[in-house]
Amino acid sequence: MNRKDLFDIPPASIPDDDEDPFGLPPGPEAETPVANAPPEYSVSEISNKLKRMVEGNFSFVRVRGEISRVTVAKSGHMYTALKDDSAVLDAVCWKGTVSRLGLKPEEGMEVVVTGRLTTYPGRSNYQIIIETMELAGQGALLKMLEERRKKLAAEGLFDEARKKPIPFLPKVIGVVTSPTGAVIRDIMHRLTERFPRRVLLWPVMVQGQGAAKAVAEGVAGFNALPEGSPLRPDVIIVARGGGSLEDLMPFNDEIVVRAVAASGIPVISAVGHETDTTLIDYASDLRAPTPTGAAEKAVPVRSELIAQVMEKKQRLFVSAQRLLQHHATNLQGLARGLGDPRRLLEQSSQRLDHLGTRLDTGLSSWLERRRATLNEMAAKISPRALRQKISDAARLVTTYADRLKNTEARILNDRRQKLDGFAALLDSLSFERVLERGYAVVFDDKGNIVSSAKDAAKEKDLTIRFKDGKTAVKT
Repeated sequence: MNRKDLFDIPPASIPDDDEDPFGLPPGPEAETPVANAPPEYSVSEISNKLKRMVEGNFSFVRVRGEISRVTVAKSGHMYTALKDDSAVLDAVCWKGTVSRLGLKPEEGMEVVVTGRLTTYPGRSNYQIIIETMELAGQGALLKMLEERRKKLAAEGLFDEARKKPIPFLPKVIGVVTSPTGAVIRDIMHRLTERFPRRVLLWPVMVQGQGAAKAVAEGVAGFNALPEGSPLRPDVIIVARGGGSLEDLMPFNDEIVVRAVAASGIPVISAVGHETDTTLIDYASDLRAPTPTGAAEKAVPVRSELIAQVMEKKQRLFVSAQRLLQHHATNLQGLARGLGDPRRLLEQSSQRLDHLGTRLDTGLSSWLERRRATLNEMAAKISPRALRQKISDAARLVTTYADRLKNTEARILNDRRQKLDGFAALLDSLSFERVLERGYAVVFDDKGNIVSSAKDAAKEKDLTIRFKDGKTAVKT
């Protein structure tokens, strides 16, 4: 829009040359007009006139453009701008209208808004007051979703490695959906048919402003329940019925995708019909084509499980019977090769009797031989022979004692002579003998020997030892 549009006023509304173009009453100066002088207005007068003119001619317009600079003030009012290739239009959306828009405005989104044009005198610009907002086309929306999908995929939120397995038979199933729609009834009906389980419903809005935040809070709320709590679900179903692409936008919201990706509990997404795909489907651990399909994927069929268990029970019984029969046949074959146990016992009993008889006879014979040996040795022992042996041993001990005494004296004398020789040698090598020949020894104040003039020059107090005593010297 350009300034020409603002002043595109029908010819009938253009004032005559002698009238005030803004319809203001003539002032005092009108009584004495100055030739060719334009009328004079205050800033407020001209601003108010422009405001009435713009609002009167553009009280309801539809504008298409790309959103830029989205800002939400503390008051809740939203300030943004719509732009195209050559112009920018400021826009304002009041707090009460923001909550009814049905979509979350984002920078770069192409939309069509309806509202009224007005001016803001405080900044001398014009702007549109937004009443409604809708996407400009499905192509633009799909482009925005594809860009968002690529961004989240680059962060790894859609990686297969992050996906968790769905439990085979969950005890508690959490459902995040509307409490009043047909979705929860379909899920409950299918669960009842297949395998009744405990279901906890987290009621949320599934469409409109605030729906994305509510769904994300539902997923996070289930995860916030403590581990081991009977209320904590084993699997979460996020479900919604079919609808247009705009209706399913809350499940494309980044906050919902991140909440599902961060969930520690496995999540089954069931949004829309089978052909509908939302970003939550990429982040969830399992995608179901419909809410009813989500219930089917969450639990098995109870009757089929019972049939499978009965079939396996019968197969186990038949296998056990076959195994027992097989072992019985093997046992009978082994028994035939083993022989009659009674015959084996008879042979062992006969052998035991034979060995017992030999033991008795052998023991008697051994005792007789030992008795004969003892008698023979006793015959050789007599008191006279013992006294002779003791006398011979006493003489031998005396001889050894004398020899030991003589040897000890000789060894001690030899050791004493060697020790005297070593003492004389040590005395001859003593430094005291050197002192007797006229030499002296110099010590420092610590008692260490000073062996050179250089070391002596470093000391202040020295001690010189002669053969007959010590003398202190100061340097």
